[in-house]
Order: sequence, then structure tokens, then C-alpha cells
Amino acid sequence: MDREAFEQAKLKVLLKQNDPHGFGTLQEKTVHAVMKLYYEPNEDYHEVPIEGYIADIYTGERIIEIQNGNFNRLRGKLQAFLPSYQVTVVLPIPHSKWLIWIDEESGALSKRNKSPVTGSVYSAFPELYKIKSFLTHENLSFAFPLIDMDEYRLLNGWSKDKKRGSHRYDRTPVALYDEIYFERKEDFIQVIPYELEEPFTAKEFAKAAKIRGELAQVALHVLYHMQLVDRCGKRGREYLYEVLG
Repeated sequence: MDREAFEQAKLKVLLKQNDPHGFGTLQEKTVHAVMKLYYEPNEDYHEVPIEGYIADIYTGERIIEIQNGNFNRLRGKLQAFLPSYQVTVVLPIPHSKWLIWIDEESGALSKRNKSPVTGSVYSAFPELYKIKSFLTHENLSFAFPLIDMDEYRLLNGWSKDKKRGSHRYDRTPVALYDEIYFERKEDFIQVIPYELEEPFTAKEFAKAAKIRGELAQVALHVLYHMQLVDRCGKRGREYLYEVLG
């Protein structure tokens, strides 16, 4: 993790967005732009045509794909890239998040309010589930930067206060909190809390990891698919899990 490099990338993007000759947030979302510069400051390596697709970054040795979500869209690229290239998928995860609401008519901004939700590496698993058939490929690795950020949302939802069903306008990075790398499939084992006694249920996993039960179920499904945990029986209606290897 290089916080100085992150700050430099952030500053460069924000300066471009304020330059009338630069790009704006409607053309490239801020988090995506900052992450591209953070992982590869040389813009000559950005937006490179490979195998019928445009890679976010290609250094000559590795492809780096920055994804803000929607891993379903990543399948075609992985199918094309992985047989011949080392690929790192980067998923920026909001750590601490402050919400700012935008009135569409006046453009007025609300007060900056902190979200009660704190993000962690477990937040990646619903996206990883969408590409689970690729997760054990030897050419695939992951980076999960945990970023404190401001999120701007439009007051255009269907509820009375216009917040439910609203659209996200942009997210602006504030600080790089942490960065987690999974270089090989065995690295995923680190998401299992060390104090968790085996065998364990999804409910016990959720409690130890301090995450919602639904998220624990998804994470264990992915780990089971990767053959990193196994189901070794049941306790009542719940599966019991143990770590393989």
C-alpha cells in the first residue's frame, strides 16, 4: 500500500476534472480514474486493445482491470485474457463513506453525513460469486483497496424523500485505508477468522467476521466452490464447514 502514490493519483484526477480541457466525472467516474493512475501512473499503458477488448491497463507483463462492480460484464474479458495473460482485477471497496445528496433542480448539496456501514473485503464476495468459474485460474489475482470516500447521490428516487431508488452520481476518494491482495486461490483462506473453531456454521462465520448472515452465506458458497472449505455435515438445518488443506 502506497498512500503517497494514492494521493498523487487523486490530485491529478481532481485537477483534470476542474480543467475544461480534461475529462469530467460523467465521462469517467472518479474512483475508476484514480485507481487507474494509482496502479499505473504512465497513461501510455491505459486503454490498450487486447483480444478484441480494451484493457484498463496493460503494462506489457500484466493486465489490470478496475471494476466498480458489475462483475457480470467481466466474464468476456476474463475468457479472452486469462489463457495468455496475467490478469489482476481491482475492486475498490468503500470503507468509511459519507453521503452527499444533490438536488437535481437547484444543484444544491446536502450536508455531508457518514454512513453507518463500514466496508470490508467481505463486501467483494457478491461480485466474486458472479465470476466463480474463473476464481481458481492460475493467471488471475485480485486487489481490494479499501477507500474512505464521499458518495454523491441524486435526489431522484421513488420514495417521499426521493432517496430510495435514487441514482449514484459519483464517488470521490478521500483516503486509502488499506489494500488487500489475493495472488492465488489459497490467499482467500485469510477471510476465515482465525479464532473460528471448526466445524462452523454460516451463522458462526458471520458472527466471527462481523458481517450479515446473507453475506456469510455468499462468501462460504464461493469458498466451497473454490474447494477451500468443505461441508462436513449438518447442525440442525445448517451446514457445517471445515477448512480444507
